[in-house]
Amino acid sequence: MEWWQAAILGLVEGITEYLPVSSTGHLIIASALMGLDEPEIKSSVDAFNIVIQGGAILAVLGLYRDRVFQMLRGLVGRSPAGRRLLINLFVAFLPAAVLGLRFDELIERHLFSTGPVIAALALGGVYMIVLDRWKLRRHRARPHDDDNDLLAAMTIKQALIIGFMQCLAMWPGTSRSMMTITGGVLVGLRPRQAAEFSFLLGLPTLGGACVYKLAKNIIESDRDGVPNLFEVFGVASFAAGLIVATVSAAFAVKWLVGFLNKHGLEAFGWYRIGLAVVLGTLIATGVVALDGESAVGIDVGGSADSAGQP
Repeated sequence: MEWWQAAILGLVEGITEYLPVSSTGHLIIASALMGLDEPEIKSSVDAFNIVIQGGAILAVLGLYRDRVFQMLRGLVGRSPAGRRLLINLFVAFLPAAVLGLRFDELIERHLFSTGPVIAALALGGVYMIVLDRWKLRRHRARPHDDDNDLLAAMTIKQALIIGFMQCLAMWPGTSRSMMTITGGVLVGLRPRQAAEFSFLLGLPTLGGACVYKLAKNIIESDRDGVPNLFEVFGVASFAAGLIVATVSAAFAVKWLVGFLNKHGLEAFGWYRIGLAVVLGTLIATGVVALDGESAVGIDVGGSADSAGQP
C-alpha cells in the first residue's frame, strides 16, 4: 500500500466513522477502486481499516476533552455528574462488548455478503427518514433550552437501550453512529446530546476494536508465519492513514453536530439509499466483491469493524 492510498483510506474512515452513513460501504468501495481487495492482502487491509480508527478516537478525545476530564474527575470521586456519565457509557458499551465477541465469526460467515450489506444500507436510510419526520422535526420546532447536562442526567435504562441499539450495528452496513444517535433520540436526548453520547461511546467501542484487531492480526501473523499489517504496508503508510483519519474525523464531528441541529437525519437517509444503489451496481458489474472474509462486528460508523468491537 502506498502512502497516498493509506491517506485516502484514512480520509474515508475519518469522514464516515461518526456520520450515520456506514463507513463499511465507503471503505469497501475505496479499497476496491484502489486495487486493495486482492485476496493476498485483503485481511491486512481489513485490519488496517480498523486500526486507523484510532484516529477517530484521538479526534473525539481532543474535541470532547472537557467531558473526558469530567469523567476522570468522576472516577476519583470529584464529579458526581462525571461519574454518572462514565457509568452510563460503561453500561451502553457492555452489550456490544459481550455480543460482538460472541457473534463475530458468525456475522463474518453469514452477513458480510452482497444482499445483507445492501439491505442494511437501504433499510437504514428508510429508518432515518421515517424517524426524522416522526420525531426530530418536533425537536427542531421546539425552543432549544439550555440542556447541556442531559447526558449527566441520563438513566441506566436509557444507556442500556442505546447499548442494545448499538448491537444492531453488528450487521455490516448498518452504522454504529446511526444506531446510537437514533437510539439517543428515541430515549429522549436532543440530536446534539445524542450525537455527543454516540461520540463518547465510540471511545471504548472503537478502542476495543483497534486493540482486538491489532492483537489478532499480530498473533495470527506470528502463528501462520506471514507478515503482519505493519510489515505489509509499512509504518509510514500506517502513520499517514492515522493522521488523516484524526484530522478528517475532527472536522466531520464538528460539522455533524451543527448539521443535526438544523437539518436532522433525513439527508443521511437519502444518502444511504443512494450509496446502496451505487454499491449494488459496482458489485453487479464486478468492480467490487464481497467474499465474506472482511473483519466485521459492530459497523462502527460502519467500517469493517469489530465490537470488540464503527
